[in-house]
Amino acid sequence: MPGWKIWLPAWKPFGGGFDLPAKEQEALELEQAAADPTLWDDPEQGRATMQRLSDLQEEVAYWKDFTRQISDTQELLALGDVALLPDLEAEGEHLMALLDQEEFRLLLGGPYDRGNAILAIHSGAGGTDAQDWAAMLQRMFLRWCEQRSFKAEILDSLDGESAGIKTVTISVSGKFAYGYLKSERGVHRLVRLSPFDSAHRRHTSFVLVEVWPDIADTVKVVIDPKDLEIDIYRAASAGGQHVQKNETAVRIHHIPTGIIVSCQNERSQTQNRENALRVLKARLIQLEEEKHQQEIATLKGDHVDAGWGNQIRSYVQHPYQMVKDHRTDYETGNVQAVLDGSLDQFMEAYLRHTMGR
Repeated sequence: MPGWKIWLPAWKPFGGGFDLPAKEQEALELEQAAADPTLWDDPEQGRATMQRLSDLQEEVAYWKDFTRQISDTQELLALGDVALLPDLEAEGEHLMALLDQEEFRLLLGGPYDRGNAILAIHSGAGGTDAQDWAAMLQRMFLRWCEQRSFKAEILDSLDGESAGIKTVTISVSGKFAYGYLKSERGVHRLVRLSPFDSAHRRHTSFVLVEVWPDIADTVKVVIDPKDLEIDIYRAASAGGQHVQKNETAVRIHHIPTGIIVSCQNERSQTQNRENALRVLKARLIQLEEEKHQQEIATLKGDHVDAGWGNQIRSYVQHPYQMVKDHRTDYETGNVQAVLDGSLDQFMEAYLRHTMGR
């Protein structure tokens, strides 16, 4: 087992990048704060404290168990029993795989990376093909969510004129949802033989994907009602028995920033209003981060038009099959697998690229 006696005893979590005693101390302080009955005088602060405590307890327990496994393996190695070699080799491979996985998780160390996300998809240049492409991307992200057992909820959507969608806003709930999905913000380009062209010619379509951290429940955001213009209207529908007869859709205009958000997918005006405010809070928090920390590229990236020259990734279905990320040069020839939600390798390549690894 070459290298084992070097690797195991010298193991340190990523060169000291993970400070276990500091995490344990923070967890202890949060446990004391959680025992204070006044904590819930501010519900948002209470939820934020309990969520952070839960995350820390899970993290500390994981690393304690991981350290114990390494210690146990070292003790078995020290016995020098040849009969144990196959089992020890398998255990070593298992530990290395876990270490690899956790090293990648450390790339998700941003302030909002562990939390939920709000994803928006907007069709761009390309007409009906672009609207169809937006619907294909919606399906791709929903399939990715299913594979990760993340909860995805469509907050607002607007159908295309003849096919696809013009825009959709999706709430994604799951651990590290924002950390993973932030790699997808930007323009996505599709090249294919158009099903909407009678001559079946090759068309290029563009869609803009935006991603914000959904942290309205964990970070206090104060919005002055005087700064809001709220419109109530009848939700759009494709027709049939589900046509809304009441005005339940909500559009909110935040006057100081010019941000406009809308939600219409719930049947209740109250629920649509709550979801619209949730999206607005996420966008306002992001603006504050951009203003105070100058981290536009980290949190959202510069606003770009969904058109030529701005794409972060190309999906080519004709004259050859390939998906290529132009930021990392990572590519694959299995276009269908990517459109079916296999995005992890692209996400990992992007995160490693941004960290210079």
